[in-house]
Amino acid sequence: MGLFLVALIIAALLFAFKGVIIVQQAEVVIVERLGKYEKTLDSGLKYIIPIIESPRGVAWKVTQKGIDGRSYSYIKERTRIDLRESVYDFPRQTVITKDNVSISINALLYFQIVDPKSAVYEIQNLPEAIEKLTQTTLRNLVGQLDLDETLVSRDKINVELRSILDEATNKWGVKVNRVELQDIIPPTDIQSAMEKQMKAERDRRAAILEAEGLKKSAILKAEGDREAAINQAEGSKAAEILKAEGFAKARLIEADAEKEAIRRIIEALGEKGEADKYLIAMKYLESLKDITKGQNNKVVYMPYEATGILSSIDGIKQMLTRD
Repeated sequence: MGLFLVALIIAALLFAFKGVIIVQQAEVVIVERLGKYEKTLDSGLKYIIPIIESPRGVAWKVTQKGIDGRSYSYIKERTRIDLRESVYDFPRQTVITKDNVSISINALLYFQIVDPKSAVYEIQNLPEAIEKLTQTTLRNLVGQLDLDETLVSRDKINVELRSILDEATNKWGVKVNRVELQDIIPPTDIQSAMEKQMKAERDRRAAILEAEGLKKSAILKAEGDREAAINQAEGSKAAEILKAEGFAKARLIEADAEKEAIRRIIEALGEKGEADKYLIAMKYLESLKDITKGQNNKVVYMPYEATGILSSIDGIKQMLTRD
């Protein structure tokens, strides 16, 4: 009787201990009663009825890196559902662009379970389902773009992919926060062609910049030459004007001096007729002086009469010997 009582107590303790569940923070446990959903246990110390109630196991795809550095995936059943944001690194996959170029893409997906019940009962293996959905959606999006658009439209692909996945996984109780394309790697020959194209584009830009520099230099040089020519012409013009003004002033001064000299001659001679004879004789002498400045001081032609000159000279002599 005593042994039976002890065994009964031990069995009761084991039964009670088996019904105790400690749920960690940010985790939940789906509880079924006789195979039917009963409740969702949140964090803390919880109790279920053993045998009648049991936690629902969830198939979860887990990826780990092996010793060789490669990633290996396997299915693991667990009774705890993590509500924290999860990061899923998808294996690299090959997709074909609109212009039939095969490229390799590696993506990251950030998602969070917001409805544990739907995540358990609406889909069999949530991580694998999200992976396959992401891969097929990514193929469709990239298939609508050519290679150049794919390389420069990474942000656009991320936004569209996140929107499609978030809408598709809503019934699974999942919220897709963001999607990031890590690498977009085209084939080796395409990479080589792109590098050559980039080099040619850089050379073209350098040639354009050099040509623009030479053009600006030639324009500046031409403008400098034009301004120099204008300045030189203006300087020559100003010099000619000053020279002409100086010559005019000199002529005026000379005329004033000649005028003063004539006035004094008239005053000295007293009679206008005598002064006229004197001036005419002086002009004859000046002309004769200019004529004799020819080559070898030979007078070739004299356009006036020698007797006139002599009479003029005689008249000057008489004027000078007059009292």
